[in-house]
Amino acid sequence: QVQLVESGGGLVQTGGSLRLSCAITGSMFDPEVMGWYRQAPGKQRELVASATVDFRLKYGDPAKGRFTVFRDNDKNTVSLQMTNLEAEDTGVYYCHADYGILCPFWGQGTQVTVSS
Repeated sequence: QVQLVESGGGLVQTGGSLRLSCAITGSMFDPEVMGWYRQAPGKQRELVASATVDFRLKYGDPAKGRFTVFRDNDKNTVSLQMTNLEAEDTGVYYCHADYGILCPFWGQGTQVTVSS
């Protein structure tokens, strides 16, 4: 059974940095796409960043210039390095894995809180 296990969330001050990590277990194949979404209170879930199996990267507008996504196919992990965090980055961050068939898989979510 495929599971996504996230770590690295927490509380950080404005302008600080955090690194989120996600490990996939129970998978025999590399997902076509791995990445991160986030959901702020009262808002829809939105793309933060993603990486295809051949390392094509995609960033949501809020992440451009501040966040970097890393994917390791050997370890089946995807990480998100976040810098210069703002209060608007507060939310629950979800790891995402899409194998291109059926429904994508999601992690349980990790809370990121940016305080001023």
